[in-house]
Amino acid sequence: MNQCYFSKNNIKHIDYKNIELLKKFIDSHARIVSHKKSGVCTKHQRELSNAIKRARFLALLPYIAK
Repeated sequence: MNQCYFSKNNIKHIDYKNIELLKKFIDSHARIVSHKKSGVCTKHQRELSNAIKRARFLALLPYIAK
């Protein structure tokens, strides 16, 4: 089983301002990738989805792809 990306890289807090990190977990249609595909544990998946949603609300990330 793959280890969680955030646990492996010792990332304690997922920051909504780190756009390059968040883009790794968004597919080509600007949807959040499931934890089964991304390999992220459940705890970090919840934090990741909240960070992506917060970044979308502040217009740092798109809601839909063009």
